[in-house]
Amino acid sequence: MGVAAGPIRVVVAKPGLDGHDRGAKVIARALRDAGMEVIYTGLHQTPEQIVDTALQEDADAIGLSILSGAHNTLFAAVIDLLRERDAEDILVFGGGIIPEADIPLLKEKGVAEIFTPGATTASIVDWVRANARQPAQA
Repeated sequence: MGVAAGPIRVVVAKPGLDGHDRGAKVIARALRDAGMEVIYTGLHQTPEQIVDTALQEDADAIGLSILSGAHNTLFAAVIDLLRERDAEDILVFGGGIIPEADIPLLKEKGVAEIFTPGATTASIVDWVRANARQPAQA
């Protein structure tokens, strides 16, 4: 993938069986309001569906929201699929109820950043802007 033209494109996804999406919707709206294009996948997405969406939408980043405790498995599956599909340039970040002890392991697997409860929408927007693949200047 090359450098995307236009605004940063972010897929916001709720993988697995977690049925609580208020936080994901808040983040999606904050990213949108900051001028990014946001594709919200909805609830109960498989890692395959998330990666397929990111590839189809030419996403610069994937934001995963998990409250169910399955973060180690689901985040790793998304990272592995991106590697298999030669799309490691898509930035993966996540948030939700994730124990501090699990964050270093997730980062070792390739998750770029984890936002836990209390992170501000402004800090997430700033981080995505600073770290996502930057659009080409017209």
